[in-house]
Amino acid sequence: MSRTCPASGKGPLSGNTRSHSLQASRRKWNVNLQPYKMMVDGKSVTVRMSTRAHRSLNKVSK
Repeated sequence: MSRTCPASGKGPLSGNTRSHSLQASRRKWNVNLQPYKMMVDGKSVTVRMSTRAHRSLNKVSK
């Protein structure tokens, strides 16, 4: 199972973690994927999407 959000397309990012002595070692920032139940074609389906995408989809417009 890939670590990408199906709604937003966001995937993991990589970079360096820096110690106090500024030594660099590689690290990865994964996307915050959570299971959500959604209605798709009248059926309840569990979808793993990022929390940011879920908030954007459920935003109430005024």
